[in-house]
Amino acid sequence: MKYLVGILMIGIGFVIIWKSDWLMNNMGRIEWAEAHLGSDGGTRLFYKLVGIVIIIAAFLLMSGGLATGAKKIFSPSGPTQLEETQSESL
Repeated sequence: MKYLVGILMIGIGFVIIWKSDWLMNNMGRIEWAEAHLGSDGGTRLFYKLVGIVIIIAAFLLMSGGLATGAKKIFSPSGPTQLEETQSESL
């Protein structure tokens, strides 16, 4: 199932990158992106960056890196405390 979702996410990310001009023409300009990412092409660049982030997240989801990273970030004890207790018991 995770591979099907990952392939779907890659497709969505690709379409966002490919049709960024179409998205800008139909959705309008994003003022924050125009101010911070470029004078005339900030919105297009923003859409392309969103597509790239979606593709990277899809690859992480399919490889299991997304779940591993989430466990390390959100574990209550943290990864360093767990490693310290394992090394002390040896």
